[in-house]
Amino acid sequence: MLPFWIALQFLSSLPIRLPGMPAPQELGRSLLFYPLVGLLFGALLWALNGLLAGTPLLLHAALLLTAWVLLSGALHLDGLADSADAWLGGFGDRERTLTIMKDPRSGPIAVVTLVLVLLLKFAALLALIEQGQGVVLVVVPLIGRAALLGLFLTTPYVRAGGLGQALADHLPRKAGWQVLAVSALGCVLIAGVFKGLVALALAAVVFVWLRQVMVRRLGGTTGDTAGALLELLEMTLLVGLTLL
Repeated sequence: MLPFWIALQFLSSLPIRLPGMPAPQELGRSLLFYPLVGLLFGALLWALNGLLAGTPLLLHAALLLTAWVLLSGALHLDGLADSADAWLGGFGDRERTLTIMKDPRSGPIAVVTLVLVLLLKFAALLALIEQGQGVVLVVVPLIGRAALLGLFLTTPYVRAGGLGQALADHLPRKAGWQVLAVSALGCVLIAGVFKGLVALALAAVVFVWLRQVMVRRLGGTTGDTAGALLELLEMTLLVGLTLL
């Protein structure tokens, strides 16, 4: 179970402490547990949603969004901010884009992007609470983190060295595709056939588009663009499923 604890430590702000640095093979296998971490996040959000029943709607949605951000430690929002700055400031140049993504400072485009994404998530959560669609809180984190596994399965990692390279190099690919298939089935079982298939189709469209954008500009993905993909995918799913 070490790969699961590695995945949980990396993707969450939960107090997980591992003894020493894991082997590269264990790091690669941890990707297989990303959807399970997403399912855990979804279960926690679903439970919190139930506990908040009867709370004023605006406060209810705000507390859910806050818990969602805190669970991941804003890890993927940081990647979204860096990617937004880099895409605007990179002027289409690969090396300039990669350099800007390394800069820890956030420019105006990063701030605007974060505000818009969080605003759309908040509005969608508010609508989902009103509609009583608590099940969406389970499937969206599951699909989002399964998308990270799918990204590493299909897309080169462009920064040599570091954690991302170890993940990409040691990911068991056959097992990865099997985990994606099980995750898709789980999504349908949890959300129902219609809503589950719609969520998967919408996620596939967004995934393919964002992956193409990454490949055109960078030739692959980085940790920052992976985080941006997850945040944009989650936002799109929340908004799209609200409109069903």
